[in-house]
Parts: sequence; structure tokens; C-alpha cells
Amino acid sequence: MALAVPDVLEESCATRQALERLAAKWRVLLIYALLAGPQRHAELRHRLPGITQKVLTETLRGMEDDGLVQRRVVKDTAPQHLEYALTELGKTLQDPLAAAGVLAVPARQAG
Repeated sequence: MALAVPDVLEESCATRQALERLAAKWRVLLIYALLAGPQRHAELRHRLPGITQKVLTETLRGMEDDGLVQRRVVKDTAPQHLEYALTELGKTLQDPLAAAGVLAVPARQAG
């Protein structure tokens, strides 16, 4: 049986659509930032100079919709505090992004 290779040049190709979503500038940088652990919106804005509040919110929502990020309510009363963390799916992107040279793999601890 021959292996079917997707034609990523076709707009309707699911592989192309996945690549376009992941390759968005802020998504890769957010994955990198969240590899350090859960963070609040303000912390992420501070770590990503140049991102606007609107773009950060939209990007995090899209990543949540795609199953890459989970949002957790830390404080329910006003002002509400939210925390964002990579899901298990989001964490699986660390090695492929490192292999592509997009991000450095943190040193693994012995033990």
C-alpha cells in the first residue's frame, strides 16, 4: 500500500491548514513562553514585547480552541485572574519546534 502524501500547496489541505495555524508568529512565541509553566495574561504580555492585549487575547483563545492551551480561573471575584498553560497536546510541540530550530530545548535535569 502506497503512503499518501498530502499536497500542502492546496488551500484545502488539512496539513497546510495546521501548519498555517501553528506557524503564526505569536503562537510559536506563546508556546515557548508557556513551556516555563502556567502564566497570567499580564505575565505573557510582559514576556512578549510588541504583542497587543487584543492580539494576545485572540491568539490565546484560538490556541485554546485548538486544544493547545488551557485557561484556568485562579480568582473568580473581580478583578478576575486567569492563568494559561500548555495542554498535553501543546507540550508535544516542544521537540518538533526544537528540531526545526525554532526554539531551544531546555536542559533536562538528571535524576
